[in-house]
Amino acid sequence: MSVENLSKTTNKILLVEDEFNIAKLFKYNLTKAGYECEVAANGREGYLMAEKVKPDLIISDVMMPEVDGFEFRKMLLENPDLKKIPFVFLTAKAEEDDILEGYNLEIEDYIIKTSSPKIVLAKVSAILKTLEKERSKVVGEVQKAADSMGVKVVPEEFPKFDGFEIKHWHLPHKNVPGGDFIDYIKVDDDNMIVVLGDTMGKRWGAWYFAVAYAGYVRSATRFVLESSADYRPSQIIQKVNESVFRDERISEVFITLSIIIVDRKNKKLRYSGAGDLPMFYKSGSSVESFVSQGLLLGFSQSGEYEDHEIDIKSGDEVFIVTDGITESRNAAGEMYREEGFTNFLKSLKPETDSLEQIKNEIFSYTGGELDDDLSLIMIKCI
Repeated sequence: MSVENLSKTTNKILLVEDEFNIAKLFKYNLTKAGYECEVAANGREGYLMAEKVKPDLIISDVMMPEVDGFEFRKMLLENPDLKKIPFVFLTAKAEEDDILEGYNLEIEDYIIKTSSPKIVLAKVSAILKTLEKERSKVVGEVQKAADSMGVKVVPEEFPKFDGFEIKHWHLPHKNVPGGDFIDYIKVDDDNMIVVLGDTMGKRWGAWYFAVAYAGYVRSATRFVLESSADYRPSQIIQKVNESVFRDERISEVFITLSIIIVDRKNKKLRYSGAGDLPMFYKSGSSVESFVSQGLLLGFSQSGEYEDHEIDIKSGDEVFIVTDGITESRNAAGEMYREEGFTNFLKSLKPETDSLEQIKNEIFSYTGGELDDDLSLIMIKCI
């Protein structure tokens, strides 16, 4: 599946209803209208299903066994990843007064069970269209702000570095600027610093913090380079950590960070990370991962960051990724995981561009339904 095909996806609706016949009727009409519809029998099942499928809209009955609609809604509101999913109560006419409580729980609307299918579908369509317009407005405003500030958290071009091919893939979720950032800092003709960060936040809000963190990384790099001729990635990360720890504005906005120093002259890579995923090193058909034990930035004044060093030869490749890759899910809700990524790297065909193979693999696995920003950097010795 190509990137272009990702722009048009089917809306997913979660229906939480304990009466079998009503659930069957609603699912039939929603599916016939072109929506994907999952069904749960009560609030407890609905919560687990919402975590699994991340629907675009939740329609829930009020009166249900085990966990009723109100308690279900309260559970969702306590989860940062689920609270913003649009929510509609499904109710009988006699329960219309009760729905006032629902509006205090930040619901979009309610639907009466006895409404005709046309009324139900019209309401669902109106809610989704309104939310899409609001989302498009926010996206436009954020992208306008990003353009006016002239700030790029991901380079538009790949860096040129003799003896190595360095490329990246970055795909923001639903084209909204997110919290991932990539940077390349050329020290001299023999040394290149490669940076990958992932700010823990949602969508455009995280973008502003990504800009701040990217600035910290550059500042820390300059300081380390000026202070020592024998610089290491762990030194850069520690300097960033010290700055973040003292900055009350962003010390509670956590971030993962991977830094690799590419030494062209000696054909060596030095890597260190803070709360990040492993660095994956592919040589032939074997793949080895290097795990950093360093703490997330801002957790502690001393993050105990360590360095890994590898000798790299012609044809070898190194990959660093954010969790948007490893936490991608398929239609069954199964996570791709580090193991899945490692196994795929082993199967890469040397005669075909590795980055394109990875893109096709992720699109194929997810069916184009992506839940987060995706970022990956590939470094190949040539």
